[in-house]
This record gives sequence, structure tokens and C-alpha cells, in this order.
Amino acid sequence: MDKLHGPLASGDALSPVFSSTWPTRKKLTGRAFYESLGSPKMILAPMVDQSEFAWRVLTRSYMDPEASKDLLAYTPMLHARMFTETVKFRNHHFQPTREGLASVPKVEADRCADLFLDGNPAFDRPLTVQFCANKPEELLEAAKYVQPYCDVVDLNLGCPQGIARKGNYGAYLQEDWDLVYKLINTLHINLDIPVSAKIRVLETRKKTLEYAKTVVSAGASILTVHGRRRDQKGHKTGLADWSILRYLRQNLPPDTVIFANGNILRHEDIARCLEKTGADGVMSAEGNLYDPTIFGRPPPAGSEGREYWRGRDGRGGYRMDAIFRRYMDILYKYVLEVSPPLRRPLFLPSDPPFTEGPTLEDETESTQQPPAKRQKRDPKLEKTTSPNLLSMQAHLFHLLRSLVSQHTDIRDALARCRPGDMTAFEHVLSLVERATKEGLIDYEAYPEKYEAAPGEACSGTVENVDDEPTDYESSVAMVQACKRPWWVCQPYVRPLPKEALEKGSLTLSKKEKRKIEEEALELEKKAEGARSMSHREDLDSKDGLKRSEIAQQAMVCG
Repeated sequence: MDKLHGPLASGDALSPVFSSTWPTRKKLTGRAFYESLGSPKMILAPMVDQSEFAWRVLTRSYMDPEASKDLLAYTPMLHARMFTETVKFRNHHFQPTREGLASVPKVEADRCADLFLDGNPAFDRPLTVQFCANKPEELLEAAKYVQPYCDVVDLNLGCPQGIARKGNYGAYLQEDWDLVYKLINTLHINLDIPVSAKIRVLETRKKTLEYAKTVVSAGASILTVHGRRRDQKGHKTGLADWSILRYLRQNLPPDTVIFANGNILRHEDIARCLEKTGADGVMSAEGNLYDPTIFGRPPPAGSEGREYWRGRDGRGGYRMDAIFRRYMDILYKYVLEVSPPLRRPLFLPSDPPFTEGPTLEDETESTQQPPAKRQKRDPKLEKTTSPNLLSMQAHLFHLLRSLVSQHTDIRDALARCRPGDMTAFEHVLSLVERATKEGLIDYEAYPEKYEAAPGEACSGTVENVDDEPTDYESSVAMVQACKRPWWVCQPYVRPLPKEALEKGSLTLSKKEKRKIEEEALELEKKAEGARSMSHREDLDSKDGLKRSEIAQQAMVCG
């Protein structure tokens, strides 16, 4: 593979086209600032070690070039104190320049530095950098490192994990409104760019409204609200309450910019959430993790090409082998700065038989033979510190979830991949391409195997069920609506708490049982009334960068 030199090429499917020069910025706040970004409606959420540069570029690549700025992306949540303490931690998690962040940059001087990945205006804007913190001075120092390379600095007030409670950050600051105010206001007064914040709803609507007013009055130009409470996590996640977000929209000043978060599994959910909540933008976290194409519009019928699959019933999605390929090519081009390998076009059942030389499937078949003895890992493979390479395996397990459940050999091959071992990941890609080909051929022969039986839920059914989240009794309808053949990218639908209880995967304390009984009684009364009317952790540990205060990888913080 040839080494690339000079500025990275732009203008192809992998390169959203933005201005490549740093703008001279006058600090705007509130709605004026939001409009200066182009009033983005779609927001890529902060996810621990998972919303890194390469994933953001992959997500943007599925949007039309003219609409690429309609996506505001967030970095993974960064721990403010750890970010300020060591150069190594900063360089492991945020790479705006090739030389790293040895000291706090001078805003004007370093805009002409040797730009690299994070926040590069050529392909990674607009961008929000998110921090968790509980000391205003630490948060400000951390923010000053990144402000030349982003558009907004965000304060995480929504992380519900136990590690956040131990470290006293995220959603565990929501009882200390004075501290929340100081954290946001310190950034608002001292930074050259705006500050935003991401919160969760509280026990009541009125209390949530007062909390939101505190955050906005402190200087937050954008307020992101996750429609779940702090205790709604894991098997207790349940549904986000969009009605509370609508209540906030109706009761906060009209110029308050609000992003809604929660219940976004498919592209169709974005417009529905905007309508139901009245929010300015919609944030997707887990939905994007399983389907990075979620913000892009599907191609019209008849123009699917090789990357998009559409069945006889009209339902479809992007092929996993196509997304996997594009993801790999982004890593080659931007992170490793080498040319991607030459690849044969993705298979279509309509392709003529290919007989020229050994096929990709033949090569893959040869690699499937059991080894004579256990293979040792290559000791010469250098350990990588790139956040983009360290995140690959976790991303691919999310992306390929339905495929690897069918092909456990691919699951095992992916589990053996080491960070930075592109050869191993290329091998997994070849297996995925081979499996996808087999799936496409099987669909052509037996399409009824992959289509919903008469009477089963279809996408129209879910619109009726999920319009009112509080009345959503089962995840089965959503599973049926989202279900696609196993080689097509699709969301993961979590069982609702009630279903988890029935299966025995969730147990409740006496207090929780009593609360559920009271809520059920209240809902019954309302119903009657209605009828009458990673790898990353291991590396940081070995480098002396303790992660005991950082949330777990791939967890959606807030």
C-alpha cells in the first residue's frame, strides 16, 4: 500500500466536503450560535471510547454532501482531571494535531498547526467535545486544550453508571445545582466558544424544568435532554419519555436550543421525535452504534447499487459487508494514511459468474482449514495507542451482531483480532463478504424465509404502538419492525423491564416493587380516565493511566 502525502484527498464517498480553513470566530451563544452551525437536526451522541473520529467520519459519509453539516457529532466523554494531568492521556484520546497537546494551545497561533484528525475542519465538523468533571477549574483547564479544535464544549450531567457515582460526576451531580451552575458558568465566562450540557430527566416534570432552567441560566447554549431517569439503565432502561421533553419545550424560553435523546432506533424515528417533542435536534447513541447509517436517507427504489439491499416487501438496509468495507477504508485513509487495498466489487446475485483467477471465496475457504497446531500471536505487532484502532473490535461486534449470531466462526475470528492488526480484520471482512454472498443467494432462492408471515408486525404496526411510549407494552412489535435479514444492518431492540422481569434476568428490591405497583395503579387510573375520555482500558492501565474513574467502554453516558 502506498503512503499518502500532503493534504488528504477529498470529494469522494469517504470525504464530507467542508471548508479546510479555520474561520475567524466571534463568540456566539444560544440560538444565534446554533443557527451559525446550520441548525443541525441530527446529533451523534457521546459514547465512551466509541464516538471516536473514524466512527464519526463513517457516520457522516452516509449523508448527502450538501447535508453533511446537518450532523453535529460529539467526541467520547473525556475525564477532565485526567485530561489535564498527563500528555499521554490527551494524546491517547484526542488527536487534533500530529505533534499532540503538550501544553494549552494559544487559540490563534495553533489554528495553523499541523492538523490531523479530531476537529479537522476538512472532515470532522461541526464537533462537540464532551467532558465530565466536578471541579470548575479542572473543567476549564481541560476545555482550553480543545477549544481551538471544536465548536462547543459539553458538560456531561447524564452518565448513570456506578463509576460516575463513585467519581461524583455525570448524573450524580443533579442534586448539587449550585455546583452544576458553577461548572457551566465558568466555561461560559472564560471560553472563546459556547458551552452546552446534557442532562437526564428527574422524578417529576416540574423538577426537571427547574433543573433545566438552572443549566440554561448558567450559560448553556444547547441543552440536551435524555428522556430517561438516572436509574433507567441496563435491564431497567425501558423507554424514554418524550412527553417530558415536549413539556420542557413548551415551558422554556423559545430561544432555548433543545436536543432530544432516547428511543431513536431507526431513521424514521428522527422525524417522529422532532414532531412529538418539538426539539431542535435529535440525538442517537445506541441506534447509531448498531447502525451508523441511521442519519442517512435510504436510496430510492431502483437505485440501491451494491451497498444497499432492499427485499421484495420494500424493506431494506445497508449491507454489513459494505459498511465494514467503508469503515476499514476510512481507517486506512485517515488514521494510517495509506491507500486502502484494491477490492473486488461487492457481490450481487445478478453478477455474471466470475471465473478469472482464484475467487475471494476460494481464498477465504483456504483460510478456514484448521491449523496444524495452535497459532501464536505475532510478537512483532506493535501495540497501538490510536483510539480509532482500539475501538475497532467493539464497533464490529455491535455492527455484526445479527450476522455473528448466525456465523459463530466469524464471531470467533473477530474475537481473536488484536488492535491495529489490519490483516486480521481484513480476514474477518473476507468472511463477512462470503457470508453475505451466501445470504443473498439464499434469499433469491427462498425469499419467504426472510419475510414476515401474514399477520406479523410490519413497520406500519410499530408507528401505532410506539406513538405513545408510556403505553408501549411489548418490544416484540418493534423487533418485527426493525428485523431484516441477518446480513443487513439493523438496530438492537432491548427487552422492556417488564419482559426482563418475566424472563428472570431482572430482580427488584422491595422498594422498587412497591414503586412499580404504585406506578401500575396510577397508569390503570389514567387508562380508565382515557376510556371515559476494552482494549482501551487495558492499554491505559499499562501506561499508568488509571481508568477507575472513567465509565465503561461503549456505554452511552447520559
